[in-house]
Amino acid sequence: MIRTIAVAAILGLGVTAVLAQSDPITERRNAMKAVGAATRDGAAIAKGEAPFEAAKAQAIAKAYVDSAKKMPGLYPDNSKTGGETTAAPKIWEDQAGFKAAFAKFETDAAAIGTATDVASFRTAFGNATKNCGSCHEVYRIKK
Repeated sequence: MIRTIAVAAILGLGVTAVLAQSDPITERRNAMKAVGAATRDGAAIAKGEAPFEAAKAQAIAKAYVDSAKKMPGLYPDNSKTGGETTAAPKIWEDQAGFKAAFAKFETDAAAIGTATDVASFRTAFGNATKNCGSCHEVYRIKK
């Protein structure tokens, strides 16, 4: 009896985890929130409002790279609408361009983690964040 309840509870948790992972709109929104938080931290460093720290630069780079790797897979055909998505139809019309934009973002973001001072950080951070604006211009619906 206890074993049956334990197995049922574990299966229930597994189903909940699968359902959470099967909501790509929520997953991509969460990934973008992580990018936004990293961007706020990076902007503070770039503006001189926060000191440059190599560990912080590496954390920003990691957040960007992790999102860049994850994001292209979070746009299945069944997530074109719903969940207040701002994903533009262009994503599904131009998958190659969309994936290339994230590949470029990943490459540029990785350079942030190798910054050794505020000047090199500003350059790398600027290059990476330019990708955000250009991708949002093409692949995001403005609300």
